[in-house]
Amino acid sequence: MSNLPEGEKQHPEAGTGLCFGIIAYLVWGFFPVYFKAIASVPPLQVVSHRIVWSVLFLCLLITLRRSWSDIRVVMADRKSLLILIATALLIATNWLVFIIAVEHGEVLQSSLGYFITPFVSVLLGFLFLKERLRRLQLAGLFCAAAGVIILTLRNGSFPWTALILALTFGSYGLLRKVVAADSLSGLFVETLLLAPLAFGYLLFVGIKGVGAFPAAGMRLDLLLAAAGFVTAIPLLLFSAAARRLRLATIGFLQYLTPTLHFLLAVLLYCEPFNSTHLAGFLLIWTGLVAYSWDAYRAVTGARRYQME
Repeated sequence: MSNLPEGEKQHPEAGTGLCFGIIAYLVWGFFPVYFKAIASVPPLQVVSHRIVWSVLFLCLLITLRRSWSDIRVVMADRKSLLILIATALLIATNWLVFIIAVEHGEVLQSSLGYFITPFVSVLLGFLFLKERLRRLQLAGLFCAAAGVIILTLRNGSFPWTALILALTFGSYGLLRKVVAADSLSGLFVETLLLAPLAFGYLLFVGIKGVGAFPAAGMRLDLLLAAAGFVTAIPLLLFSAAARRLRLATIGFLQYLTPTLHFLLAVLLYCEPFNSTHLAGFLLIWTGLVAYSWDAYRAVTGARRYQME
């Protein structure tokens, strides 16, 4: 039997969780491209479309997997249902703030928010899941924190958008890790809880004649309909990863998404980039390398320990 402390134990499917997490964060990293393409649609309508089309897409997946019994189990569990109500509100808020940031040309601001998220994840893991950091991990954390501070100071004002994005998604990750529901069931219940409000709002704007769908043309209609797929797939992968990885590890994988946002903002959307941005960016990635190297050593050490 392993004598590793509780916060150091590795999930038996940690490798699979790592792959799921990397793919999810890479997909999220290219989200600004998608939301720039539908920037003419008001943010609240975009969020509503994400919810409605996600429910339809997830219904199809659940039917194909014949797992409606799992949904009934989750819906009957009062504690799980309460947690999923909270996660639904958190993720909807995160979506709305992110879309507003992208549509207002603040991709760097959203990037900063997701750079801060890992620190929220590490803090929540320490407070609620008894996760501990080793010395090299702490060094990586402080190094990355220095980079975030530099980027925050460079912004010139308090980064409310970034802070809301970090708090909502960090808290979402914690709750999705502890809820007694698999990734597909949990995500379906989350979106199902939000669906009546989202569908009602889309009906309202449609009746008023200001709805984007289906009046905006086939290209935009198809992009809005695809919102269910592009929303559900990375969230399913993330939820599966969250149940297999330490919250601190999930937090540091998070750097993949804001790094891609950062590169898109500078290289594709020509948002300002200077030496201060470069210094912050390098410090964050130095911290990520330090943490990743230590995590790799811990995994290999745990495997050797189990073999012995």
